[in-house]
Amino acid sequence: MKFRFLLFAFFLYICADVFAFDIPEKLHYDLTWAGIKAGESILEAKDNGTDIQFISKANSAKWVSIFYTVEDTVVSTLKKERFQNFVGVPQNYRIKIREGRHRRDKEIIFDRTSKKVTYINHLDKEKIDFDIDTSSLLDPLSSFYYVRTLSLEVGKSVFIDVFDNKKLYKVEIQVLNKETVETPLGTFKTILIKPIMKSEGIFYRKGDILIWLTDDEKKIPVMLKTKVPVGSVKAVLVNGKY
Repeated sequence: MKFRFLLFAFFLYICADVFAFDIPEKLHYDLTWAGIKAGESILEAKDNGTDIQFISKANSAKWVSIFYTVEDTVVSTLKKERFQNFVGVPQNYRIKIREGRHRRDKEIIFDRTSKKVTYINHLDKEKIDFDIDTSSLLDPLSSFYYVRTLSLEVGKSVFIDVFDNKKLYKVEIQVLNKETVETPLGTFKTILIKPIMKSEGIFYRKGDILIWLTDDEKKIPVMLKTKVPVGSVKAVLVNGKY
């Protein structure tokens, strides 16, 4: 009995990173600007049987949409397969953005067999193939979830290979500090991280983005803050299934 228990404990240990967050998971955020609610956002992880999907959506509040409509949807689809202690390997990445007059509709297809990445700009009718070894590549959204599986130590950066915008990025994630933050769901001990990336999706903005993850095995993002042309926008977790 003791031997079986030790085997089970060892199994939990080696799989700890894989199950760093739950699937399904759905996180609801209020978006505030200058202290005023300006919209809502969700982050969702879904198990579709043969694949895993990560979904990010953001929508402006009705009063904001009158003069500046925000409708952003990002979907990352991964094939269920062990990948660096992760839940799967990227297959498809689609980002559709409407922010005022700004529009984007882009797609990235990962082909591990032929070691090729296909970039598609649906608005500009552009399609380009890149010969790249995809064995360690992630897209911008799945890379965010991958960070949650890593061991994060204050003062030490982690690096991730991400393909986006027709480029291969070596993304640096700076681990800045440990902080206690208050949210409508309560007070959390968190790890503050700062991705250094010029791309679109969860990590894209014109200025720095700061992310507060719970200081535990799940590393739930309870707050995000980023600069916008005027001031900053803060996303605070208000509800969800996690």
